[in-house]
Amino acid sequence: MEEQIIGIMGAIPQEVEGILGVLQNKTAHSIGNRTYYQGFLGQQKVVLVYSRIGKVAASATASALLLHFRVSEIIFIGVAGGIAPHIEVGDVVVAKDLIQYDMDVSPLRPKYEIPLLNKTYFETNELRSNQVLRQIENFLSPQVLTTKIAADELRKFAIQQPKVYLGTIASGDQFFSTDQQKENLQQALPEVLCVEMEGAAVAQVCYEYNIPCSVIRTISDKANQEASFSFEFFVQKISQVYGQEIIEKLFQ
Repeated sequence: MEEQIIGIMGAIPQEVEGILGVLQNKTAHSIGNRTYYQGFLGQQKVVLVYSRIGKVAASATASALLLHFRVSEIIFIGVAGGIAPHIEVGDVVVAKDLIQYDMDVSPLRPKYEIPLLNKTYFETNELRSNQVLRQIENFLSPQVLTTKIAADELRKFAIQQPKVYLGTIASGDQFFSTDQQKENLQQALPEVLCVEMEGAAVAQVCYEYNIPCSVIRTISDKANQEASFSFEFFVQKISQVYGQEIIEKLFQ
């Protein structure tokens, strides 16, 4: 039986550094200005990489995972800006499906639909997403979270009772830093819980190769004027711990 290898991606170093720290028997491979780390999490063989930011960078990295390393599944983990009103900093959104909000070839095809695929929403792997949900619920419980992140760090970001949600994530090549951007997206796609810059592109690549995909996003900011300030501090203090704990527990 062919060995199952799981690809794990993040967009920036901070999103994968915590996972890299617990990767066993790791070896590094350089391809296309990316460093791919092969190793083990528990008994599971994985390839870990940060893709750089944006849909093109993420697509190129996902393609290398599929074609060079022959991964059988891709998990993308990182941060996102909260869009839905009930989504708070410190919450986690697991994608049920993803949409590219900046795709528009209308009137040739409906807005947001990917040309030639006739597809707008890219679904994730239901079994993996449900497994991830259970792991995150446990991690976010007060008795666990406060043993992993200092109380004063949680207070800095007003993280009190973080929750995990399953829903729609929107991707596009913009960093949201104004209320106007946020409001425009809310009006156009009211089902969207959060916004980021890679997930839907990775999901499309996986769809075209018939490979399961999961996307896990920790909310770093509210996608408004304070986003850039919140983002920089959040990735340094919070998201690295979230990423390591979520992924490591999946494969124990």
